Amino acid sequence: MTVKVLVVDDSGFFRRRVSEMLESDPQIEVIGTAENGQQAIDQVAALKPDVVTMDIEMPVMDGITAVRKIMASTPTPVIMFSSLTTDGARATLDALDAGAVDFLPKRFEDISKDREEARRTLCQRVRQLGLGGVPRPAPAPSAAPAAAPTAAPGSATATKPAAAPPLATRSSSSPFKLVVIGTSTGGPVALQAVLTALPADFPLPILLVQHMPESFTPAFAARLDALCKIKVRHAADGDEPQPGTAYLAPGGHQMHVEKNGGKLVIHVSDGRPDMTYKPCVDLTFGSVARVYPDSVLAVVLTGMGADGREGARMLHKGGSEIWAQDEATSVVYGMPAAVAEAGLTRKILPLSEIGPALARSV
Repeated sequence: MTVKVLVVDDSGFFRRRVSEMLESDPQIEVIGTAENGQQAIDQVAALKPDVVTMDIEMPVMDGITAVRKIMASTPTPVIMFSSLTTDGARATLDALDAGAVDFLPKRFEDISKDREEARRTLCQRVRQLGLGGVPRPAPAPSAAPAAAPTAAPGSATATKPAAAPPLATRSSSSPFKLVVIGTSTGGPVALQAVLTALPADFPLPILLVQHMPESFTPAFAARLDALCKIKVRHAADGDEPQPGTAYLAPGGHQMHVEKNGGKLVIHVSDGRPDMTYKPCVDLTFGSVARVYPDSVLAVVLTGMGADGREGARMLHKGGSEIWAQDEATSVVYGMPAAVAEAGLTRKILPLSEIGPALARSV
């Protein structure tokens, strides 16, 4: 199957550059371009692309307004191109709220200093979203040990298992002491949906790992904190997780936990340079498994690849409980599929049910 793409940007140079990169992939065809949001709406209606790449700032109509109108009339997966600045982060989060499903830095050097690697990343994202069909509606409010390898992007199958795996059971009756949530593509909106369903007196600390650039996570944490009844903080080295507070792993860094004098302490570090993801779900899950092997409730939400599977395996082995988002409500059924197909999940739930189920379970 060929993934048909519409490229939207007010810069002719950028449109040509993106088009050339995409068309270097035999599975991708650029079927049209547009130079503003209004043209994008018209072209989506006329050409019916599988994926749209969209700039944010454009004349006539900006990208965020265009995304909102496209999702209302002709729902289509949209990848935003964004600057890695605080303002760019806020605008990108607004675009995700409007219905965009993914984003990439507009400077390809920020994806990778290796031009070929940047090209592969762009094409892989477009293929994955194009083959997944239109985004599913989701309600939105207005590690493994250090030596363990991380999964390469897109390594997990995005298809539904032929048969449902057996449900894993907890080997201990001890209460949960911590909730950990890992996610990637589609995660910002998914995390909003889950966390806004939790009450202010939620009795456990929560650790959040979202694949996201360093310049984006402070703005994302602030946005979640404004939307949620619980507190949401951008995690800092030395934080001691408190009940009713979620700690978002800083982009570009790794977050793990240790016990210090009987207290749980968050450590934020650069991590190994060869690790695929920063932050890495596997690493955080794995560190939690060593501290609370049988007392963690871990949730894997929508995302590309298989990050989280090996950390979930460690938690499962110790007797902790793993939940995954279901295929129907996942933007990309990669990370949840990886843990489900490995037989690690106790529950597989639609996105809208995860937050209420968390509130009931603890």
